[in-house]
Amino acid sequence: MDLNPLFAPRSMAVIGVSLRNDHHPATVIYNRNHLRNPVNVYPVNPKGGRLHRERVYQRVADIPEPVDLAVVGVRADLVPRVLKECIAAGVGGAVVISGGFAEVGRKELQEEVVALAREADFPFIGPNCIGIYVPFKFDTLFLPPERLVRPEPGNVALVSQSGGVLVDQMVKYAGQGVGLSKAISIGNKALIRETDLLAYLDRDPATAVIAFYIEGFNRHEGRQFVQIAQDCGKPVVVLKAGKSAQGMRAASSHTASLAGDHRVFGAVLAQHGIVEARSEFELLAFCESLSCYAKPLTGRVGILTLSGGHGVLAADACDRQGLTVPAFSPELQGRIRDQLSPAVKGIAGLGNPLDLTGSARDEDFISAAKELSRSPEIDSVLLLILPYSPAITTDIGARMARIFREADKALAAYVPHAPKYRMLIEGLELNRVPVSASIEGAVLMLEALRRSQPC
Repeated sequence: MDLNPLFAPRSMAVIGVSLRNDHHPATVIYNRNHLRNPVNVYPVNPKGGRLHRERVYQRVADIPEPVDLAVVGVRADLVPRVLKECIAAGVGGAVVISGGFAEVGRKELQEEVVALAREADFPFIGPNCIGIYVPFKFDTLFLPPERLVRPEPGNVALVSQSGGVLVDQMVKYAGQGVGLSKAISIGNKALIRETDLLAYLDRDPATAVIAFYIEGFNRHEGRQFVQIAQDCGKPVVVLKAGKSAQGMRAASSHTASLAGDHRVFGAVLAQHGIVEARSEFELLAFCESLSCYAKPLTGRVGILTLSGGHGVLAADACDRQGLTVPAFSPELQGRIRDQLSPAVKGIAGLGNPLDLTGSARDEDFISAAKELSRSPEIDSVLLLILPYSPAITTDIGARMARIFREADKALAAYVPHAPKYRMLIEGLELNRVPVSASIEGAVLMLEALRRSQPC
């Protein structure tokens, strides 16, 4: 099936708009896209009429240009008829936001819709979903626009069975400055499933990292997913829900999914270098890190800090994740000491963590960073910056980022997030260095690169 109409439509019909209820999901979607996105959007309702002075078409076939994408927001029992009309009119594909299918026991109705689509080679997302968001292109999310925070364009594609989880992640990604290429809610995934989207997104030039929130698979589908992910040329991150008995029951009632044995699935993911996130927190950290670096690491970390306490916390966090913090050789310590300023040379802790103390200036960080970036003793660096140190400037982020980019060595940073530190943080982020507001989060960013290494 050709999935391009689902993700790059030039025209879109929203079927089921209400002329009396501005809060109806279909009406919200129409209003959100009309005159706000470059897609040509047309409202459809069998009664016709006018919506905000625009003509409401009674049928998709009445629309004066070919329609790439239909967003279907009618009662479940009307969906088969609507899809037949879309297929007859030559529509390229659909997003079915309507609920009331297999998730509530109406499997026959869902199977009828799937049979129609398969016979016509007609792709659709859903049902029981909130659809697709492509920044500055189009948006089928029907939540109140004043309440939903949307990330900026980026290179992470996020696919979720749950619309609520997808929206919640979008808020968090926006807050962390992680941009999305696409956000896709697949709901019951009656036709287009994770395996289809994985194959499509692997070819998508706008996507560098593919992330999934998965509640369950059909029988034997998990193996197929792993095989496709293993051959994918991009990092794949998976947050698997339904790990407990209670979670498995919840997944089944939510989207009619078969949760499966999580322990087996998790072990297979690790064996094939597919990154498993164990929580929403890890999912965000992993996506940010992998959107900046794609090369796997063995996990030998050098910690560069100006606070000994922060260095100890970071070393403990590394140990919890299975990352190693090897002691620096006397030769490396000597080279670093020789280049430090007189105020720091006699008091710095030159082991690993490398504690430059609160007296360090930008140039102390720069000289130490150059040595660490060239050292074969470590394959990544964890930078702990406390911007309230009096001798550190807001330029330090960009300068450190350039050093490690030139050396092609992974760098993750911890910087307390506050408006007054924004320039320092942007110096790192604009140079594609992941930044976390917590030490644990920064450590997870390096852990993601280790987990992407096959066993």
